[in-house]
Amino acid sequence: MPGSDERAGRDRQDERNERPRRVVVNRDGPILVEGPVEVVADDGTTTRSDRFVVAICTCRRSRTYPWCDTSHRRRKSAGPGPGGRQPREGEEESGP
Repeated sequence: MPGSDERAGRDRQDERNERPRRVVVNRDGPILVEGPVEVVADDGTTTRSDRFVVAICTCRRSRTYPWCDTSHRRRKSAGPGPGGRQPREGEEESGP
């Protein structure tokens, strides 16, 4: 039966042989990281998630920061409607 030192060495070897973690960067959304992950914040606090994929907030609007809660979706501004003008009060926007 292998000793604890031998087992620890084998565990470190297994970690080195794992495939690299996949990180997906979304332009208008969170960074997706294959888990489990440990996130160290700028103040030194550490947060861990054992989920198979985690969404890390990049907009800093999340109430569950550093984890994304989709607050970035509310950030989009209501630009001009069709034809380049804003709908008037009581007027509905017409779709394409």
